[in-house]
Amino acid sequence: MLFAIISQDVPNSLPLRKTARADHIARLTKLRDEGRLILAGPHPAIESDDPGDAGFTGSLVVAEFASLQDAQSWADSDPYIKAGVYERVTVKPFKKVLP
Repeated sequence: MLFAIISQDVPNSLPLRKTARADHIARLTKLRDEGRLILAGPHPAIESDDPGDAGFTGSLVVAEFASLQDAQSWADSDPYIKAGVYERVTVKPFKKVLP
């Protein structure tokens, strides 16, 4: 089943993101290579593809996992959590309807 992992950053998270980005991206790349990643990306703090110093306010990942528990476990192991980037992470079942 698909799950949405919705993460909310702590204020001024950009320096923290930079310290853990390579490991964070490596995990997403693994999901992609396994054919389980539907989409992933951050929420810019301003209306721009490149928000610069404004940084980001959170992230969204939609991926396939065997269960809610597996999705939650994967989310809990994100390097951004260890680095202190996220203040809250919500994991929910997701049903893709379109496209």
